[in-house]
Amino acid sequence: MLAALFFLRAHGSDRDYLLTPLPESWQMEQQNFQTLPCDDEWWNTFNDPVLTELINMAIANNYNVAAALKRIAMASKEIGMTRAGYYPTIGVSGGWTKEQESGKLYSYDTEKIRSSYFSLGASMNWEIDVFGRVYSNVKEKKAAYNVARADYDAVMVSLCASVATAYMQLRTYEAELTVARQHIESQAYVCKITESRYKADLGDMLEVTQAKVVLYETEATLPTLESNVRTMKNSLALLVGKYPGEIDDLLDSESGLPNYHQTVDIGLPAELLRRRPDIVEAEMELAEYAAAVGVAKKDFLPVLSITGDIGTSAHSGKNLFSKNSLTYSIAPQLSWTVFEGLSRNYALSESKLQLEAAIDQYNLTVMTAIEEVDNALVSYAALLRAIELQTRVVEESKKSMELSFELYRSGLTMFTNVVDGQIDWLTSQNTLTEMQGEALAALVTIYKSLGGGWR
Repeated sequence: MLAALFFLRAHGSDRDYLLTPLPESWQMEQQNFQTLPCDDEWWNTFNDPVLTELINMAIANNYNVAAALKRIAMASKEIGMTRAGYYPTIGVSGGWTKEQESGKLYSYDTEKIRSSYFSLGASMNWEIDVFGRVYSNVKEKKAAYNVARADYDAVMVSLCASVATAYMQLRTYEAELTVARQHIESQAYVCKITESRYKADLGDMLEVTQAKVVLYETEATLPTLESNVRTMKNSLALLVGKYPGEIDDLLDSESGLPNYHQTVDIGLPAELLRRRPDIVEAEMELAEYAAAVGVAKKDFLPVLSITGDIGTSAHSGKNLFSKNSLTYSIAPQLSWTVFEGLSRNYALSESKLQLEAAIDQYNLTVMTAIEEVDNALVSYAALLRAIELQTRVVEESKKSMELSFELYRSGLTMFTNVVDGQIDWLTSQNTLTEMQGEALAALVTIYKSLGGGWR
């Protein structure tokens, strides 16, 4: 990925970074270029048209994406501005001058001198890039442009992952709301049974109140769940660049939780990590600081420039282009600052320190990326195992509740067993729903940690 090799040598508490050699250009291998989310469309693995529509809207409307695109455009313009140093600066001027010189400057008897004339001319200043100062500046701006592009990729990855995560959370809240309503219906039926038994003198009022407590506690969770659904819809609206309420029709479709059980290749090559936008950005910043070191070194070299003027001057406008009115000058100049209080030495040392800090940051970014990918894969695998086990808990808790209820109706067990069964069933089903939502979020985290591209 990098053409340069970096070596670290430790001497006591001092650290010397040796760069051997710095490359002429910094170019990633083609297979390691970042794949934008809009190109790989990883979200299609969920087979959810609503999610696809939301992400397409976010890519088109999100203000962070628009700002990142403008930063790329600005970096491109800076390259053009720096390249302008290859060309001469040309100016034109014209005017009329009337002046008078005192006659008393040189003797007491000299008459004052008056003159007036027209002038027309052009001037040129051209720094000839013999020592590569302009070239080094252009390299630095190109590296800054690559940083801006990597930043755009990072914004795109983060945006699509944020939309997907928010959407998964929304569907999780909706699934929890559905579970609560289903249990409310079941618990209301149990309340009717207890009331009927009480009226028939087969039970007591304690059983009725216990059944109502379970029902009312479940009903009390509805406002919070409904608020969570509304809040998550507002968050999605912000991410896709819409006002709250504008995407309600799209989100109101009863699509349920997307498929959380997917195959993810855990044997991914290490090179895939190098496609992460943060790693690419860290590398491009490294290239920018390396170019800045080159610019600082060029400041020690001379500057060769050519300054020239050509024009005409005459008392009368009609004589401006006559043979004897031409004026010109040409002045090649080699300037070299020999001493300026060691400021260039300090500037070069600062540039080298920035490069060393960028090397440390690059290494830290790579290590962090490896940790994030491994954590994401381990977390997802653990969630799948937990969901499988929790599914058994839900099945058994449902059976337990149904059996205790049948025994209660037959007068063979206390109603408290039914209450415990209702609570256990609801709790276990809520836990399962939350785990499924976490598994969906973990899939999105895997995508984000890899920087995109997996299918």
